[in-house]
Amino acid sequence: MRVLVVSLNRGRGSGGVTRQQAMALAAAGHEVTLLHAGTPLPMANIDLREVELSRGVLPVHEYLPRGSESQMPAAEMSAGLAWSIVNDFQVALDDLTERPDVILAHHANLSTIACASAAGRWDIPYVVFAHGTGVEPRLGGGYRDTIWRAIAEALRESAGIIVTTRYVRDELVRRVVDIPAHRFITLPCGVDTREFQPTESTAMRDRFDLPEQFAICAGALIPAKGPQNVVEASKHYADLAPTVFIGEGSARRELERALGRRGTFLGFVSDAEKAALFNEASVLVAAPDKREHFGIIYAEGLASGAVPVAYRGGGVDSIVTAETGILTDRTPESLGSAVRFLLERPDTRKLLARRGRRRAETHFDADSLSRHFVEWLTGIVRAHRPPLVGAPVSWPGWTSEEAV
Repeated sequence: MRVLVVSLNRGRGSGGVTRQQAMALAAAGHEVTLLHAGTPLPMANIDLREVELSRGVLPVHEYLPRGSESQMPAAEMSAGLAWSIVNDFQVALDDLTERPDVILAHHANLSTIACASAAGRWDIPYVVFAHGTGVEPRLGGGYRDTIWRAIAEALRESAGIIVTTRYVRDELVRRVVDIPAHRFITLPCGVDTREFQPTESTAMRDRFDLPEQFAICAGALIPAKGPQNVVEASKHYADLAPTVFIGEGSARRELERALGRRGTFLGFVSDAEKAALFNEASVLVAAPDKREHFGIIYAEGLASGAVPVAYRGGGVDSIVTAETGILTDRTPESLGSAVRFLLERPDTRKLLARRGRRRAETHFDADSLSRHFVEWLTGIVRAHRPPLVGAPVSWPGWTSEEAV
């Protein structure tokens, strides 16, 4: 089948999911076109298209630290600017020479309005991957009403809605759009369980002069991601293990002063270096101020054997269980005490690590989830097409609800 994958921009976290799904479809033998605003990253066997923006403003969900100065969150745009971007996407869609069999629209946002319109004109199905970052601003009054009505209608008229967790479905999407639960499938973000896996290697510890036990904290160094909470929590266990921070952000200097000798900041690291550090870490620590919608780092921690210790609330509750990690009250003291508990009990920590690895393999393996996704999307297309005479008719019903 021919699949058109559309995203608002190239993105980071959700952009990675978009590209992962596009590659999974291409690997399964389907023709894939990926279209979004901004310069696309090179990808083999995928037709890449860039949306030309008539007003030169890059639409985003949240400000991208490395993004253009002309970026603006779609939820903050005037109606005129927002509709101009919808039109830019419509022009790009109409320029396609071959009509797709299905559209996969990432984010419930401006681009999804254009996708819904094109699918109606072409009489093809479209599905929406509703990431929390696209929907959550509406809870705080974001988006002009005319824009939001069009987004909500696009969600209601879609052939299916993908979410990463029930938290996104029930606490974000269904709070702002009246859609029955059976219209959704829960599809967690996948982890490469070959890249993230426990190891006996000491390469990262040797390279960065780290002790046998260390905690790792990964993410942007901005207040919303909570590195300041981990810095404060580290006071409760620093005598047992340092905390290694990977990532960059505006708060780095202040955080370095506050952390002192209780750990180190490595800045940006490559994907391979990140995986290697996770694989050697004893504990993964995270304490975002904002409740996360999913949190790929928790699944990566499970896969690598770095036992997750994190604030309770949001999508993390569906990833980390009592058998695989510790979720705490949302205070640095509770977090730090839980990390100390594990560092002082290596046998308990290793047991949780083994259970976490099994959970990662059965619930968050990228290859397995990609196969399920491709099967589901293929079923959407088959259900839309007129059946052959005598052929059985079935609606795609796969869901990983029981998994998360």
